[in-house]
Amino acid sequence: MNNDLVLQNITRNILVKSLLGFGLVLFVSISKAQYQQQTYCNPINIDYGYTPIPNFSEWGRHRATADPVIVNYKGDYYLFSTNQWGYWWSSDMLHWTFISKKFLRSWNAGYDELCAPAVGIIGDTMLVFGSTYTNNFSIWMSTNPKANDWKPLVDSFDMGGWDPAFFTDDDGKFYMYNGSSNRYPIYGIELNRKNLVPKGYRKEMYFLEQDRYGWQRFGEHMDNTFLDPFIEGAWMTKHHNKYYLQYGAPGTEFSGYADGVVVGDNPLGPFIPQSDPLSFKPGGFSKGAGHGSTFKDNDNQYWHVSTSIICVKNTFERRIGIWPAGFDTDDVMWCNTAFGDYPLYLPSISNQKGKLAPNWMLLNYKKPVVVSSTLGTNAANNAVDEDIKTYWSAVSSKKGEFIQSDLGNISTVNAIQINYADQDVDSNRLGKWVDQYHQYKLYASLDGKKWDLLIDKSNNTSDVPHDYIELEKPIEAKFIKLENIHMPTGKFAISGLRVFGNGHGAVPSMVTNFIILRTEKDKRSAYIKWQPKEDAYAYNIYYGTNPEKLYTCIMVHDFNEYWLKTMDKEKPYYFTIEAINENGISQKSPVKKVD
Repeated sequence: MNNDLVLQNITRNILVKSLLGFGLVLFVSISKAQYQQQTYCNPINIDYGYTPIPNFSEWGRHRATADPVIVNYKGDYYLFSTNQWGYWWSSDMLHWTFISKKFLRSWNAGYDELCAPAVGIIGDTMLVFGSTYTNNFSIWMSTNPKANDWKPLVDSFDMGGWDPAFFTDDDGKFYMYNGSSNRYPIYGIELNRKNLVPKGYRKEMYFLEQDRYGWQRFGEHMDNTFLDPFIEGAWMTKHHNKYYLQYGAPGTEFSGYADGVVVGDNPLGPFIPQSDPLSFKPGGFSKGAGHGSTFKDNDNQYWHVSTSIICVKNTFERRIGIWPAGFDTDDVMWCNTAFGDYPLYLPSISNQKGKLAPNWMLLNYKKPVVVSSTLGTNAANNAVDEDIKTYWSAVSSKKGEFIQSDLGNISTVNAIQINYADQDVDSNRLGKWVDQYHQYKLYASLDGKKWDLLIDKSNNTSDVPHDYIELEKPIEAKFIKLENIHMPTGKFAISGLRVFGNGHGAVPSMVTNFIILRTEKDKRSAYIKWQPKEDAYAYNIYYGTNPEKLYTCIMVHDFNEYWLKTMDKEKPYYFTIEAINENGISQKSPVKKVD
């Protein structure tokens, strides 16, 4: 079949090849309406706006958002985040529709109207409120947010609050939490649910304890060198009559940006901290998991959404990730960020399968790359180094610029993620741009000579900065090539061309000689080392204060050592490690206790 006859942007071409006869090519045209995608991949693929603040883009104009809140309202998911001049809704947590809306009044017009927004539900009404320490921001209400139907509930909320969060208890009482500081704690207060007038005064909820909990230390490597850590981004979840107050720390520019949780029997405390962070992702392609919120899907499964970092063109260059979450039988709150930027099952599928992910491995980590051209020092291998901070750039945005990834061996390909980089430093883009789009073609090959069209988005009209393509049927390929058709701005630049599937080889054997040395001088810290494995490209270290609850995971690429600085100095810890390659995951090592 001639590739030119492939229907563009309406059908998905599935290439199936026989391993026994490489000359056989079969194309199966599948209507998108007939295929239900089962997975998604972080960072989530939404049309992120550009920073609206000029002095935040002096190093280059770039996309930026953070501080996400997702609420399940009437069976749909609504996503609000910082400075997007609107919000998104979705019925499946995969396809997100943007609704333009500035939550401003004539007396407070500006570009910073929804920084770290609060979103709450009272009865059948959704409430939205942006961060402010003044009294001139409105609290908005809607019973039909899908239709963009809003009106002020409170014209000017006198008390204000930075990084606010709303919570409605089972008894109907309504609360607000707020705080963003390295000097002051998270505060909480009850509000009259009819007119939102405060009942009494704010109370102190929790302040960071960096001297005990190592992960709360400020700095890229938890080195508290020049600033006290920041606490911010409150969120409240109630489960089994306990209250789980979540908060972000220690700083949004660090890979250790995380959400912690304290637990109490009353919505205004007192609270007892869980030792380790709730959501924590210091390794992998997309790092960071701080300042977020927790919500339920339509099957009552919990999810946690939070902020991932880039922080290259500006401290506040960030993205959004969503991870499975929940509570164990002892009511310990957990969030699973292990393989958190690999394909994960969508809510309907994860509930159906009882699994979080399909276990598709990354096939092209630091594998050979061929490109059409290279701009300056933005080298080709930056697109396959599992670091969202680095990128490859072609010299132009012209049609035909391409990047070709060698998988090393003929492998089963299940999914591909295309992460575009904000290359254009001279762009005029500030704020939200709703009419931009990406167009490209994806090809697959067994030998790097004969190419077959895999995905054609040359007629695409959507903005897809982190496009993720799950194939309806897997293919066999050794090479994947991405060819540019159209860029919305800047050069054709890719921070991550990530190919997922299985490499058909042996999985790594179990890691041996796993050593954890916890210093007596500072028991928040430990040095971890293990015997390297030639057949592994990464390792997952799992740890926690209970051998049955190793909920915290750190992915380490290339190295066979790690300096851990995140522990509760007053508790013993338990560790295990696994090795990762293109073919799968090794058996975990025996759990080790460290006092």
